[in-house]
Amino acid sequence: MRPPAVLSAVLSAVILALAVSTAPAQGEAVIEGAPCPGNPDALGTARILPVDAATTPRVGRKHFPDTLALAPKEVVLTFDDGPLSGTTARVLDALKRECVRASFFLLGRNATAHPELARRELAEGHTVAHHTFSHPLLDRMPTAAAAAEINRGFAAVDTVLYGRADGGPRTPFFRFPGFASSPALLDQLQRRGIVVFGADLWASDWNPMSPNQELDLVLGRIEANQGGIVLFHDTKQATAAMLPAFLRAVKSRGYRIVHVVPR
Repeated sequence: MRPPAVLSAVLSAVILALAVSTAPAQGEAVIEGAPCPGNPDALGTARILPVDAATTPRVGRKHFPDTLALAPKEVVLTFDDGPLSGTTARVLDALKRECVRASFFLLGRNATAHPELARRELAEGHTVAHHTFSHPLLDRMPTAAAAAEINRGFAAVDTVLYGRADGGPRTPFFRFPGFASSPALLDQLQRRGIVVFGADLWASDWNPMSPNQELDLVLGRIEANQGGIVLFHDTKQATAAMLPAFLRAVKSRGYRIVHVVPR
């Protein structure tokens, strides 16, 4: 027998209220232990960390005084310059196999050239952020031209992902190419509510090296730093090749993955 409409509405309201009251607070949305299809021993994603420009406008101690509120042995994985055919898909495959979520800082021109990969990143739960349209060093350009380059990148990525650009980026995270910021551009982005990401350490994967050399290098830096925001490039063959071993290694050493999202 179906309950009367009024009773049904009351029951629905009670269920919703209970769900809200027992939900984890922002920044504490722990998903560790969630089943990973096909891989019961997966690294997984330990928690979700919302970030906004009001409290953390610039993060990453390689470039700024502050970084994210991470505990020891917590790692944020970030990838720049993609998407690119031949490497980004391998990176996504490795992350999916371990149920790990990362942040991708896309070039607008690459998102336009490979829209299916940009959309796959979004569909698989990763944070899809911004890295200009064509990767110029913005501190060597007039401020107005640099701002236009940033906006062109925002528009290209959002058009690929959402079918339109609404003036501001849907995901308000940005990383300067080559970390070449300027005070004027930093101030502009902060006023717009856009978080600027640096890094706490990097894989140096712009230098020629083998996957094993890169693995040893980045693991050594993570151990020395006890975690942090790590910069990779999903456009690099060595990075795509070493990532499965890297993810297994950080799990075996007791590190936990944190996924950053806009607040």
